[in-house]
Amino acid sequence: MPMTPKNKPDWAGTGVLSQLVNLLINTKPIYTLMKHQARQVLIETAEKNGIPWRENYAKLAVSGIKEKLAEVENPQVVYPDYYKKPFHAYPEGNLSWQAAFEVPSATYSMGLRVWPKEKLTADAAQERLRSSFHQVLGVYAPLEVRDILDIGCSVGISTLTLHRYYQQKSANPVHTVGLDLSPYMLAVAQHLDSDREISRWIHGQAEATGLPNESFDLITLQFVTHELPDFATRAIFQEAFRLLRPNGCIALVDNNPKSPVIQNLPPVLFTLMKSTEPWSDQYYMFDIEGTLQAVGFTVLATVASDPRHRTIVGRKP
Repeated sequence: MPMTPKNKPDWAGTGVLSQLVNLLINTKPIYTLMKHQARQVLIETAEKNGIPWRENYAKLAVSGIKEKLAEVENPQVVYPDYYKKPFHAYPEGNLSWQAAFEVPSATYSMGLRVWPKEKLTADAAQERLRSSFHQVLGVYAPLEVRDILDIGCSVGISTLTLHRYYQQKSANPVHTVGLDLSPYMLAVAQHLDSDREISRWIHGQAEATGLPNESFDLITLQFVTHELPDFATRAIFQEAFRLLRPNGCIALVDNNPKSPVIQNLPPVLFTLMKSTEPWSDQYYMFDIEGTLQAVGFTVLATVASDPRHRTIVGRKP
């Protein structure tokens, strides 16, 4: 008889194993070593699988992107304290060129980790990763989508693939906006959006976008919520509710606490992961569906969209 999946991994939350891992992470010399090791694992895994991490970084570094920062940066933005914590092994988190120039390679490497035994190319794995999310949207999201907001868009890989998915389905123009708190990420996103497919790249807080009420049919957070404390996630859900038109949907894809792959990560890997993700414990303890409902959404589905991730879709009545 198959076992019922647990609600969260043992290495997250308040249990003994989680507390032990957190103690290691909070010991500075050990944390410094973990952070270095986490980066090395990422880079070596990527390059072993055909992703030229260092070469990609070098190309972006000499592309002239740095001179375009003022085009996307909003000097009025105030960064929340939670966003200024070190994460992803970067002392400045996402507020650095190093992080922005490495995200494309890290994103493609993430896709390869989902199906490690299938010998997919990086491009094929990324296409499959994005398509698994889009397929759920095709079932539960509105039939007609004209305006899309991709929150936490990073360097725009999620935004571009989402836009193209809906544009190919629609006879009418689809307007897509990417929003992120890092101007460095947005500068890279604008560079990668070479055909100017995206309507706007906005530097701003997802909790308070300043965008008009009821201006979107679909709002997505793709691999974002595990990087947030629970109070920020709730605030973003409230803002999304304000921004969506009636019958519009919010859709999230992120790590699935019930996934056997996530629950059974080897100790070295989950320790390295927690060392670069300061809000992991809150994420794995957070009731996303319950919070969406408390904000006013009707939860339409929670789907294990691939072996590591789940997609959750909520609708505004």
